[in-house]
Amino acid sequence: MKFSFELIKKDSSARLGRATTPHGSFTTPVFMPVGTKGSVKGITPHELKEMGVEIILSNTYHLYLRPGHKLVKELGGLHGFMNWQGPILTDSGGFQVFSLCKLRKITEEGVQFSSHLDGTRYALTPESAIEIQEALGADIIMPLDECTPYPAGREYTVESMNLTHRWARRCKDAKTANGQALFGIVQGGMYEDLRKESARALVDMDFDGYSIGGLSVGEEKGLMKDMVAATVAHLPQDKPRYLMGVGTPEDLVYAVEMGVDMFDCVMPTRNARNGTLFTRFGKLVIKNAQYEKDPQPIDGECGCYTCRNFSRAYLRHLFMAGEMLAPRLNTIHNLYYYTSLMRQMRQAIGDGTFDEFKKQFHGQRQEAALLGD
Repeated sequence: MKFSFELIKKDSSARLGRATTPHGSFTTPVFMPVGTKGSVKGITPHELKEMGVEIILSNTYHLYLRPGHKLVKELGGLHGFMNWQGPILTDSGGFQVFSLCKLRKITEEGVQFSSHLDGTRYALTPESAIEIQEALGADIIMPLDECTPYPAGREYTVESMNLTHRWARRCKDAKTANGQALFGIVQGGMYEDLRKESARALVDMDFDGYSIGGLSVGEEKGLMKDMVAATVAHLPQDKPRYLMGVGTPEDLVYAVEMGVDMFDCVMPTRNARNGTLFTRFGKLVIKNAQYEKDPQPIDGECGCYTCRNFSRAYLRHLFMAGEMLAPRLNTIHNLYYYTSLMRQMRQAIGDGTFDEFKKQFHGQRQEAALLGD
């Protein structure tokens, strides 16, 4: 089965859609939990399915270094290896090379880098990035790109963008697995005209979908929003749009309003491990002393396993005691919250009430801020 995407309905620019892959379908807008090394930290595939997760993300760089893409292929591909039978998206590993590897050299051919694990030298080319992802067997794969750093001058940004375009063409030419979808990655730094140029160049190459890369790398929120809007305006209506590595619940609501379909971010899982929980009223920091004797759940209207069974006082105790259960229960809640948020947005788009949803979403946060909650 080949990848396909159907745009079901629009509410202004917000979009309701359905993507079909060799391992099932998922509805958009969608949030993909990050399973960097073939595992969403502390959460089983069964628990992910129970909370309504339809697609997850894994990382090419980490799986390439350990345990190796050839071993994963021998053991049934990533789906069989981690026992997740739903859709999987893998990124190319480019971002990790540029963010984790201090010793790296970028050339026209690709990038040479030292492993963050043991210093071993490796080379990653557009062709090898595709080869690795085809061995992993993901349903949606990404081309190798250079994630333009922030800040970056215009001259460097132009060179980086054009290199990403040349690598994208090589990745498309190298792809052999017909069942996998390949998304192009739009770069262009913080320059609206370059974002437009990059989007148009990639659309001309005719990818299965389009990713917006190079954002949430240190720029202010207003600038990120400007770049999202500047990019989406030049992407086709009949292909999915994926905003990479973003973000907060507020970011997701804004980007869906602009017409973005897919998201991933470590924020819900990483924050959970650090004791920060997401609710409809904003963030709740469970280690705060005010929750020591609090018998309430994290959120009284949340239907997750954690909120149905445990109090804030108990969760604070677990976190302060360093119990292994603390990050698990926190992660279950945060991922459920993100999944529920996307489900609510899909429902609102389907009902034609996205504007009302957005006003309620922001209103609850403003009310909680005024009350000091």
